[in-house]
Amino acid sequence: MRYQQRQAVAVGLLVTAALAYLAASGPADSRAGGAPPVPAVAQQNQMHKVVHQLQQRLHELPQDKDSWARLGSSYVELARVTADPAYYAKAEGALKNAGDTGLAAIGMGTLANARHDFATARGWSLKAIAALPASAEAHGVLADALTQLGDDAGAQEAVQKMLDLKPGTASFARASFHFELHGDVDGARDAMQRALKASTTPEEIAFCRYRLGELAFDHNRPDVAAEHYEQGLAARGDDMTLTQGMAKVAAARGDVPVALDSYRRLVARAPLPQYLQEYAELLEANGRSGEAAQQYAVLSEQQRLMESQGASDDLAAALVAADRGDGMQALRRAEAEWSRRQSVFVADAMAWALHVNGRDAEALSYSDRAVALGWRNATFSYHRGMILAALGRVAEAQEALVQALTLNANFSPLQSLKAGRKLAELRGGR
Repeated sequence: MRYQQRQAVAVGLLVTAALAYLAASGPADSRAGGAPPVPAVAQQNQMHKVVHQLQQRLHELPQDKDSWARLGSSYVELARVTADPAYYAKAEGALKNAGDTGLAAIGMGTLANARHDFATARGWSLKAIAALPASAEAHGVLADALTQLGDDAGAQEAVQKMLDLKPGTASFARASFHFELHGDVDGARDAMQRALKASTTPEEIAFCRYRLGELAFDHNRPDVAAEHYEQGLAARGDDMTLTQGMAKVAAARGDVPVALDSYRRLVARAPLPQYLQEYAELLEANGRSGEAAQQYAVLSEQQRLMESQGASDDLAAALVAADRGDGMQALRRAEAEWSRRQSVFVADAMAWALHVNGRDAEALSYSDRAVALGWRNATFSYHRGMILAALGRVAEAQEALVQALTLNANFSPLQSLKAGRKLAELRGGR
């Protein structure tokens, strides 16, 4: 998975960890530990059942603020599992009815993170912490927001506080992501193993197996990744993220028909932008440009729908535009995101957008910022290599491109091919 897509998934799943606390902490809870695997459709039906139970309760007790908070959080979760951003407005309405409570603030923070409005999420999380200082979930919402805003020290502090308060799956998962961003892959893996050990529900097990699989896949170990994805599916069958992981593995193994069929079924069920882009790139990489164009069109429409519900993602849009050679759109989107947050993720998007516009000297300065934390990321290295090549710094460009393909030869169905071609070109002296 391309890094910006994985960020969306990672944030979404970590947000869900907080939502699980909210949606389950009351009389309307319909889940129990040790339940059998939950297919995606069954998961949606289960969430709808929770929503219906909460609505019935609120019909009888309209002043029950905690139930309003749980209802709002359940709507955010429905938006994630259905890829329907219309639930965001419903979530906001329910959470506003929850009043000025700590649970409502956590819910509003998770909603803002889901919409990629990380500055607002930071504000809500601070309100939640003021109301519920011992809430690990509130500190988790803050950690997610600060990570995306580029406040590395603040994010580390929030994660440590969460670990101190509640050393469980959600806190270890955030610690793992922090280690990964700083290039400590072993530390990231160990933290996720601790998260897995602390897991008590099929959902938590599936999430941990997905993240362990991603760590393996992103470091050129597709067979190990497949083992984690398969074990996750054994815990919670037909999970979307794990299904996407297996589709990536199939493509990496050269079983393109299986990978394409998996993506086709996946985007039909959940047209999430990250799945649509991976499907489109795989189609394009295999000479099916017409079908790829259809998926890119669906991706554009899905982005438009998300934006209409206040869930804009200029970061992902900038990178898609840059990959497709639309320099003007890429730079406009990247600059818009940079005006809101200066994280390593957005620094890389700025670098790539500037490169596509032929402004490589400026692009390199942003690439320097993107690698400042030490993240060993194949896409970052690929972008850096292409920028250095454009600047005529051939030896450094080769080093960066080799690093990209060594880290993960399958970091993108399409861009990894371009990385290989550019490396061969540079080595051939042409």
